[in-house]
Amino acid sequence: MRDVGFIGLGVMGRPMAEHVRAALAGGERALVVHTIEREAARSLVERGAVWAASPREVAARCDVVVVMVPDLAAVRAVLDGADGVLAGVVAPLALVISSTVSPQAVRDLDRELAAATAGLVGVVDAPVSGGQVGAEAGTLSIMVGGPDGLVARVLPVIGAAGRAVHLGPLGAGQVAKACNQLIVAAELASIAEAAVVAERAGLDVAQLFDLLQGGYAASTVLTDKAQRFAEKDYRVSGAARFLVKDLAAYLDEATRTGTPTLLADRLHGAFSDLTAAGLGNQDSAVIRKWIESPQD
Repeated sequence: MRDVGFIGLGVMGRPMAEHVRAALAGGERALVVHTIEREAARSLVERGAVWAASPREVAARCDVVVVMVPDLAAVRAVLDGADGVLAGVVAPLALVISSTVSPQAVRDLDRELAAATAGLVGVVDAPVSGGQVGAEAGTLSIMVGGPDGLVARVLPVIGAAGRAVHLGPLGAGQVAKACNQLIVAAELASIAEAAVVAERAGLDVAQLFDLLQGGYAASTVLTDKAQRFAEKDYRVSGAARFLVKDLAAYLDEATRTGTPTLLADRLHGAFSDLTAAGLGNQDSAVIRKWIESPQD
């Protein structure tokens, strides 16, 4: 068996790659890593991962490559060019897209790569949920789509970072993630609005949210973000602007399936507007600040 590759070692990618490395330790396969800033790979390399100078080198050594970069444009940047993944493909390769992209985009990408590589590259979509906390703990929910045979090859790899479940054909993982992001965005917006109303009514927001976590309003989002909302701490963990593309992907799939939407349009508009207002690079909890600001 060839090695396992991991490209993209950001807030989510680095801890995910560490869990994969640990799972491979002592076996016949190495973890081969690449990211824009080599310094981000230092701790992994010190623990036994192998540094690759380019995505091309990763592909040349591996039969499974996980890509965890912000969006489709970044995925394509990893794939294309003289030093891209496609330039290094010499044997069958399972390309795992853990980035959050639209379901149709991943389907289109699979057809494109199969044609460009004479069928050597097959795509599995495996976006994740659980945030930085889940990535570090190895408890991510990993939503997997793709053909059975290809998925069977990658599940032991990506399953090291959490609970990986095969939900259906290619694109199923991204549909699941789009649904997840709709729910997350709705919770963020409702918690933010509740925080503003409660504070203006004279309540202690931190005390309120601590109480609510014992009732029906409890959620992972509330647990993870309660302190941020209470303290107005918008230092980035998950940037608010990413919800714009995530909600757009949900809206596309809702249209494709003929499904009316009650919340998605308004949520997409809210996160689009706060991004246009210059708040998109802050944490998603910044929607509280946007709600507090006068709206046109």
